[in-house]
Amino acid sequence: MSRTIADEGEFGLIAAITEGLTMPDAVTVGPGDDCAVFAPTGQVVVSTDAMVEDVHFKKVWSGPHDVGRKAVGSAVADVEAMGATPLGVVVALSAPAETPTDWVLEFTKGVRAECELAGAALIGGDTTRGPVIGVVVTVFGDLQGRTPLLRSGARAGDVVAYTGRLGMAAAGLAVLGRGFRSPGAVVRAHRVPEVPYGQGRVASESGATSLIDCSDGLLADLGHVAAASGVAIDLDASALDVDEAQKTVAAAIGGGDPLHYILTGGDDHALVGTFAPSDVPTGWTVIGAVQDGEASVTVDGAAWSAEAGGWRHF
Repeated sequence: MSRTIADEGEFGLIAAITEGLTMPDAVTVGPGDDCAVFAPTGQVVVSTDAMVEDVHFKKVWSGPHDVGRKAVGSAVADVEAMGATPLGVVVALSAPAETPTDWVLEFTKGVRAECELAGAALIGGDTTRGPVIGVVVTVFGDLQGRTPLLRSGARAGDVVAYTGRLGMAAAGLAVLGRGFRSPGAVVRAHRVPEVPYGQGRVASESGATSLIDCSDGLLADLGHVAAASGVAIDLDASALDVDEAQKTVAAAIGGGDPLHYILTGGDDHALVGTFAPSDVPTGWTVIGAVQDGEASVTVDGAAWSAEAGGWRHF
């Protein structure tokens, strides 16, 4: 019979999770004390993101490595959206006592793998017993002298541009919810986001006027930018590239418009920003314009639909 985390005990489990960790120069005290200690070169940004079993992931759909990667990626995306450089993450894990130790160790491998991609260090955390698996990731970023990118900076005359992928995770959720496991591209997108690491700094250095992590859906997240900035945003549907896998999913589950996934689907964690037309970074795709007017987001000059509100927990 495989060992469980109850067999390991709290401190044995922590020792297994932190074994072999190395710290960057900015971190002077890592896991093992009451707090981690780090010395940034600029202002610090901090954000917290929670994932709960059967709300954000299902174990029948996602393996522990996927869950670890997704937990870190979704949190670090918020630091990228401020134009900061990821520095360190703190991970709190709650799980039933009968959870296999192997599940937690594989989850930890996913956390470490995503931290490496993000350029952040696992600098601490906590473990506790709970009725289901829950993960809370707190992430710290260093602005390194840059000004934070806020949602309130968009101005009329700017263009809207993004980097990353849009609507793939939503298409994956749609097929998984119907018991399918293909197309593989959208299923993988639901399991693990592909955060465009480093592009927050690129956007800042290119002169972005606002930036946001697209976690709840393009229309919903740009709605936050429009409201905070007091502007109207209009998207160009022809500039939104629909992936073949999204078309396949839409055709298979009712023949709806696959653009719906791109406009309303969250969990991909693309970065979406506003720029002066001459400041759009290489590799970013222009998809709309910022205009004077009442705060709103439209598509080709019109409201998309009554169901375009994006993800909401409550």
